[in-house]
Amino acid sequence: MSDPLPSDIEEALSAESERLGVFADHFNYFSVVPSTNDVALRLAEDGAQDGTIVLAAAQTAGRGRRGREWFSPVGGLYFSVIMRGLQSPTVTLMAGVGVAEGIRISTGLAVEIQWPNDVVLPTSQRNGQAEQRVKVAGILSEAPRIGKFSEAMIVGIGINVGRTDYPPELSSRASSLEFELRRPVDRASVLVESLAALTRWRHVIYMGNEPVMLNRWRELAPSSEGSVVVWKTRERDQQGITDGIDTDGALRVRCGSQVERLVAGEVTWGAPSGTRTQL
Repeated sequence: MSDPLPSDIEEALSAESERLGVFADHFNYFSVVPSTNDVALRLAEDGAQDGTIVLAAAQTAGRGRRGREWFSPVGGLYFSVIMRGLQSPTVTLMAGVGVAEGIRISTGLAVEIQWPNDVVLPTSQRNGQAEQRVKVAGILSEAPRIGKFSEAMIVGIGINVGRTDYPPELSSRASSLEFELRRPVDRASVLVESLAALTRWRHVIYMGNEPVMLNRWRELAPSSEGSVVVWKTRERDQQGITDGIDTDGALRVRCGSQVERLVAGEVTWGAPSGTRTQL
């Protein structure tokens, strides 16, 4: 059984319900949960309706893509959205646009998207130094594998809001909104604006205008063109220059006269010692 919604979030959702559509009414809140995606997957398999959201103050077994752990202490926003009737392969890209816009609108922090599922702080914003991008939010999209309602998509979102001490292996690659802004951040506003942006962009896709969403994604993801990336194949490491994305969300990488399409695996951005992204 879920817990009562925190008052700040409940008030913000009520005040902005018209902007949020189906995302305003069906919340399941937990102070602590192993994984919001796991809860949402079970709810979807049991027939939970479109727009159902599982929100937690902390996760004990949060995960990113390829089963990697997502550090989820108290002070962040961790939520999973059940979306029905949307089988597009670009769901993760759409969610990235929504989260990036939500953070920009609610905080003024000019975050960017790093393909395919990371919301990052541009290097130029970190004290004017040439540091690697740091991650402030991530997205994991999954689909139920069993049951009558397996057509649903689960979009899991983790946003690092409050200041926290990250484990040593994450301290150089992860940050939070409050740390970067050096001030408190209204978590309810971040949640509402992210959901409002998701509502807008999901409607765009429903109306058959997916190219419009992809163009916005490209605007928010400058590293998807002209950046050095390294990835592993069975034979060796390969290196190339990003050349945008295809309509199905695959990253195009130019290697001499050849263009590779990356859809899965592990990518290192900038150089072999740069930021590693799980696909």
